[in-house]
Amino acid sequence: MNHLTLLFSLLSFTAFAQTITGRTTSNNTALPYVNVYLKGGEQGAVSKDDGSFNIKHVKAGTYTIIASFTGYQTQKKTITISSNNTVVNFDLPETELLEEVVISGTLKAVSRLESPVPVEVYSPAFLKKNPTPNIFEALQNVNGVRPQINCNVCNTGDIHINGLEGPYTLVLIDGMPIVSGLSTVYGLSGIPNSLIEQIEIVKGPASSLYGSEAVGGLINVITKLPENAPRFFADSYVTGWGEVNLDLGFKAKVGDKAHLLMGTNYFNYNNPIDNNGDNFTDLTLQDRISVFQKWDFKRNNNRVMSLAGRYFYEDRWGGEMQWNPSFRGGSDVYGESIYTSRFEILGKYQLPVEEKMLLQVSYTDHDQNSVYGNTPYLAQQRIGFGQLTWDKPLENHDLLFGVAARYNFYNDNTPATVTADEVTIPSIFAQDEIKLNDKNTLLLGARYDYDKRHGNIFTPRIAYKFKPTTDDIFRINAGTGFRVVNIFTEEHAALTGARDVIIPEELKPERSYNVNVNYLRKFYTKSGAIIGLDASAWYTYFTNLILPDYDTNPNEIIYDNLDGKAITKGISVNVDAMIASGIKVLVGATMQDVSQTENGIKQRQILTERFTGTWAASYKNYKYNLTLDYTGNIYGPMRLPLLGDADPRSEYSPTWSIQNIQLTYDGLSNLEIYGGVKNLLDWTPNKGNPFIISRAHDPFDKTLDVNDPNDLPFDPSYVYAPNQGIRLFFGLRYSFK
Repeated sequence: MNHLTLLFSLLSFTAFAQTITGRTTSNNTALPYVNVYLKGGEQGAVSKDDGSFNIKHVKAGTYTIIASFTGYQTQKKTITISSNNTVVNFDLPETELLEEVVISGTLKAVSRLESPVPVEVYSPAFLKKNPTPNIFEALQNVNGVRPQINCNVCNTGDIHINGLEGPYTLVLIDGMPIVSGLSTVYGLSGIPNSLIEQIEIVKGPASSLYGSEAVGGLINVITKLPENAPRFFADSYVTGWGEVNLDLGFKAKVGDKAHLLMGTNYFNYNNPIDNNGDNFTDLTLQDRISVFQKWDFKRNNNRVMSLAGRYFYEDRWGGEMQWNPSFRGGSDVYGESIYTSRFEILGKYQLPVEEKMLLQVSYTDHDQNSVYGNTPYLAQQRIGFGQLTWDKPLENHDLLFGVAARYNFYNDNTPATVTADEVTIPSIFAQDEIKLNDKNTLLLGARYDYDKRHGNIFTPRIAYKFKPTTDDIFRINAGTGFRVVNIFTEEHAALTGARDVIIPEELKPERSYNVNVNYLRKFYTKSGAIIGLDASAWYTYFTNLILPDYDTNPNEIIYDNLDGKAITKGISVNVDAMIASGIKVLVGATMQDVSQTENGIKQRQILTERFTGTWAASYKNYKYNLTLDYTGNIYGPMRLPLLGDADPRSEYSPTWSIQNIQLTYDGLSNLEIYGGVKNLLDWTPNKGNPFIISRAHDPFDKTLDVNDPNDLPFDPSYVYAPNQGIRLFFGLRYSFK
């Protein structure tokens, strides 16, 4: 019996005594600190300084072994272990911003390098370089994209792309156009960054695929598939101003065919601060919660089926420092108080047919109860969207056909909305991506929409891609866009301040015509660094443009169709460098000219900068598990809305910059500790101005002398930068995979 026991022990030891050794490299250079592990098990190792790794006591059998490291492409290999020592080597290519799979440009999942439409991609790693409580603020470091705050009091805003106002930007979540007009800011708030797979940005008209609002470009927030998300995650930080942000979430497998992804975001700021001394809050107080849930269902033949939903509630207010809810809607103490409640539902279902046909649906319900001083604004917006696409690849042709319908309901208590605006817009579109040869691709597309208010709307599109080498890509895109306007959902200035809103005639839909040229290039240096260059030039011509006229009469805001032309043109360059020493740099610059011409007079568009620059530089010290991130932006002067010649404030903003620094330690299992300083230069727009908010001492204009041109009315619309100065932040990030 003793001999049998000894023999059994020896056999058992032999079965578990196998060893996996190997080396991790990149471009044949040692790559340390790579995670190497066996799929489905707990055995693994981290490669050493020379790239070597060793996994001991592995039982004989067949395994999938994975090598994973941030900034490099994950690699998988299948191995069979039968001897005492198995050697597996990995050479990991660096992950560049040129290699991601993108969807937004053509409504199809393709490599960014192969897409005939230029698409910029930003990952959660980019968002972590400067933690923010919402995506709206996170976009401040994206070249050519600027979050614009539209009011000094309530701090609501929109997203500018290439100098165009926020309503020209369509915001999507998982490809569904659920955000427009009334809800742009709220649609970009409350999605935990940990749930985001990537953010795709298309600059230039995309109306041929997405319809109205996609005139200046689109932002598509793509959330993770539940099976790819961490089992549990938590991310929370606080700032020196008293802001608290918390993200929590988990994933779970429900039965054999369903995966659930759950996420919650909570943000609170309840510390009134008035550093510029005008008795108004510098930052709006906010109490916000958002709950997101996504279900993925496994079906035969890997057909897609998913359902997602989100609920968002926010209570925000700004105003005089002594304001409290008892003053809401009154004329004693000025405050802007906004209660927002909205929910969203998204669904995808691939039809059970041989052809690849996908049905997508979305519905949003947005309710806003707000007061601006003693002016109430009560609004409801409901948007329903359905779309069926047929993806039909043929030899040298990749066809896409689609039908869509959009239901829009809008109602508010303003004089401009006598009855509720309710319309259904049916659409049909087609696209053909033609592969002329290995180096040349042509894309043709067109969309037809019918709006009973404006009739037939046709938006064609053409794109051409030339790829002379594996490292060079030329693209040229041309197309048209259109936009149907609702003033009170899009222009905050129409609701606040003492100016009268004048709409002299029925507004016509805006049209645009755009040409965009793009060049991508990869460079490889002798030191092993890879540099990506992404350069674009664009020209957009508008007809029937609608912009607020602050200049004709300082006591009025006039909205009408431009009797002339409006043009935006410019160039943009992004340089992305990955250096083997652990340094990564992304630098961008944009030069643009956004103008309008009426009655032979050319004028720069208000609140639009001529140049902008952004950067994100990171240094990773692998030995001490520390990462240093330095991010920032710089903006050139922009024309600002003055209250006539007597207004002492500057007509143009100065050149200004917001810069941030962050240090992250990730040497603990599943835990990251980070902290830093936001707005290092302590920049605020009151510097160099006698005041920012006109007549802050008398916001209800009770003592205003209308006959005195030097007696300015109350107006909080003179805003181009956040009033929030320098502040510290500290956070913890936990992720269990």
